[in-house]
Amino acid sequence: MRLRIGYEIVYECPQALPMIVMTHVHSSRASDLVAPDYLITVPSLPTEPYRDSFGNWCVRLVAPPGRTVIAADAVINDPGQPDLMHPEAQQVPVERLPAETLLYLIGSRYCETDRLSDIAWQLFGNGPTGWQRVQAICDFVHRHISFGYPYARATKSAWEVYHERGGVCRDFAHLAVTFCRAMNIPARYCTGYLSDIDIPPPHAPMDFHAWFEAYLDGRWYTFDPRNNDRRVGRILIAYGRDAADVPIANTFGPNSLVAFRVWTHEDDGRSPLAPG
Repeated sequence: MRLRIGYEIVYECPQALPMIVMTHVHSSRASDLVAPDYLITVPSLPTEPYRDSFGNWCVRLVAPPGRTVIAADAVINDPGQPDLMHPEAQQVPVERLPAETLLYLIGSRYCETDRLSDIAWQLFGNGPTGWQRVQAICDFVHRHISFGYPYARATKSAWEVYHERGGVCRDFAHLAVTFCRAMNIPARYCTGYLSDIDIPPPHAPMDFHAWFEAYLDGRWYTFDPRNNDRRVGRILIAYGRDAADVPIANTFGPNSLVAFRVWTHEDDGRSPLAPG
């Protein structure tokens, strides 16, 4: 199937504002793009792309004083299949893990493995390992946290999510990532697009989504503790240790976010950015 994906973000800036934007489709899906996700700015601004230390695409720009629109509209091929399942996937012993996965065993800004390790072992230490352990973590997080935007807070960590028991998709992902790492399973935080295909209405307003990947049996597998099911139309933008590594935008000065919308749906040939 073909999906139309994109976003439109509007800022008001009292002064010139340097920004780093991380909204391009990840390189692992770049070959699926039918119409590229070119970054559009209004007014037209010089941009400088680069790859960060995780291999994610980033764009530097300076927004002028006043109103700035940052947008993209793309078409991408997608298999139209739910996230891959492999319930027999085994956990890799720490001493045999590839060196590049070890970073994802260590605590990070929003994932305090030191504070949640004892709790993780109490909850999951006597259960199955491998895929079944990761799924048990997702089941627990899905049940333990109530979803709601009023619970959202930019500074909220996994420790706080566990005790406050409320949050948004990034909070579900942070807590599950922390539990996985505490159980010696490499886990990395992911952000991207997620469609509502095959999901019965009513649908919530579209947004960028957060999930995570766990390293089992020599590869990374997708898990989504917020929805806790295998979804169709998941398009990766970026991954890192936690949300601090993959913000949609890093802004270096005062500003106001005045409008924000995201779309992910089967392509009907019409651009949401087209005039009229």
